Amino acid sequence: MPQPSRPLRKLGFLTIGLFDEADPGRGHESTLDIIELGERLGFDSAWVRHRHLQYGISSPIAVLAAASQRTSRIELGTAVIPVGWENPLRLAEDLATVDILSRGRLNPGVSVGPPNHYDQVKDALYPDTADAEDFSHERVRRLLDFVRGEQVTDFSGVEGFEVFSDRVQPHSPGLGRRMWYGGGSLRSARWAGEQGMNLLTSSVVKAEESEDFAEIQLSHIRTFRAHHPDGDRARVSQGLVVIPTDTASPEQRAKYEEYARKRMPRTATPQGPARMMFAPDLVGTSEEIAERLASHAAFREVEEVAFALPFTFAHEDYVQILTDIATRLGPALGRQPRGGIG
Repeated sequence: MPQPSRPLRKLGFLTIGLFDEADPGRGHESTLDIIELGERLGFDSAWVRHRHLQYGISSPIAVLAAASQRTSRIELGTAVIPVGWENPLRLAEDLATVDILSRGRLNPGVSVGPPNHYDQVKDALYPDTADAEDFSHERVRRLLDFVRGEQVTDFSGVEGFEVFSDRVQPHSPGLGRRMWYGGGSLRSARWAGEQGMNLLTSSVVKAEESEDFAEIQLSHIRTFRAHHPDGDRARVSQGLVVIPTDTASPEQRAKYEEYARKRMPRTATPQGPARMMFAPDLVGTSEEIAERLASHAAFREVEEVAFALPFTFAHEDYVQILTDIATRLGPALGRQPRGGIG
């Protein structure tokens, strides 16, 4: 098996946190249980997706605030918060608050662009300013300034019995170094590097200079590091979908294989006007998946992963998948379990 250029240093996972409309509490509890399991298994990080007006986590910061009180070690991330739905100043306050509550374990991942289905939601989201909102990288730059403690207002001091600050409170000094950008294009990778952010790569990229997924993703990683103050030491995390079957039942194995088969056609060619490329889901034994990853050009350049869990599986499926990732796939990639029940 070819060896990665960089040893795998951090093992994480990503979940969408689906729930039933008739019983949303049960789905949110399942997500929190999965994060607790991840800590017991020795994962380094747990990440949650962000979904608005859907049956997935719409408020990841609230969910991670709860998770911060049920865990003590595992890092907690968002992959990603679309900042077009957010006020950067208010979001900075929420992020700093949860980072304080988690004792410095928050890893916020963000992205830019207009909200999905903007024409349908803009009147509800921005009834007075819909046509004036700026959905460019500038929106994230503002968020970075606020998180990093830059001055927000020229007013501070005492007014009556109240004391006012001229920067976001609480201020969490280390949070600015743990801000991630979810980028799938060369332009985004370069911009994130120039801002000194960390880079989240996923199973989706924009086909610009190639139609080979691994080559495209590798070019993003190298472009990011070429423009980052830390150079080759700049942090990058990869988020492919991996589904190990080592301890899966025959029924689970068949379900996983069918899931990947249905999604495979979209990986053959760029999709839509934006020419998006999707990576194949990796289903098989941990040894088989490790061999495929070790030959993946982009995987060979990263030290951190946040393997994505499939969207629509049952809680017990996620337990099996996470257990196999922690106890079998991780070691097959050269990373030994840390603590954990494995």
